[in-house]
Amino acid sequence: MAIPSGSGTEVLYRGTMNQLSSSQTAFRWDRTDPTVGTSTYTVPANHIITVLSIVYCESGGADELLALNVINGASEILRVLYEQSLPSKSTFVFNDKIVLVGGDKLITYTETAGHVDVVYSFIDQDWS
Repeated sequence: MAIPSGSGTEVLYRGTMNQLSSSQTAFRWDRTDPTVGTSTYTVPANHIITVLSIVYCESGGADELLALNVINGASEILRVLYEQSLPSKSTFVFNDKIVLVGGDKLITYTETAGHVDVVYSFIDQDWS
């Protein structure tokens, strides 16, 4: 992404996913909640997304393993979480920062058909 030369905005947002399971799901950055099982949402062109935190809460009563990956086009460029343990009825907070640019996808899923709710916060720098 080029260095912005015009005016833009920088806004803090949050999103949610209800009943995340083994279907790969991409985070959305347009202030609407993603549909679980849809993995095609990408960061829009001329946007920089800084993910601040992702909170996973297991509410189905079974131990889970979490995955979180960064995809650029069709290539996985970073495996952020791999088989991260999420015990039954517990919460896992991921609060390391991740920076994404236009065309990137952030994908998450559980290793089994579980029931995990997700809340995430991010900064959207819009230079379009």
